[in-house]
Amino acid sequence: MNIPENLLYTDDHEWIKVEGDVATIGITDFAQKELGDIVFVEVETVDETLDKGEAFGTIEAVKTVSDMFMPMGGTIIELNEKVEDTPEVINKDPYNDGWIIKMKISDNSELDDLLDAGAYKSIIEA
Repeated sequence: MNIPENLLYTDDHEWIKVEGDVATIGITDFAQKELGDIVFVEVETVDETLDKGEAFGTIEAVKTVSDMFMPMGGTIIELNEKVEDTPEVINKDPYNDGWIIKMKISDNSELDDLLDAGAYKSIIEA
């Protein structure tokens, strides 16, 4: 199971890479394995400001459809066109080419609620 140390995580199985006031968000290696073959990603919230915990889009696999939730409040500034055109890239490379959105963070203090790699690993191994 790939859990990069340089990222933050949610208990909803999303990863977050913070660079200044911009966060890149995707789903974890664990999540893509649990979902199976990903066939569709829908994000209709680009340019919208959402609160922590609000759904920003859905991810559809052969087995199921799941909502994706904001790990913190902010404005969605970009959707990865690669996952829109070829969603299976998330299965192949969830932490690099398979990122889903970029957002401008509203409140950096919400980062304190996120998990480090060790804490996330303990959740998925429980």
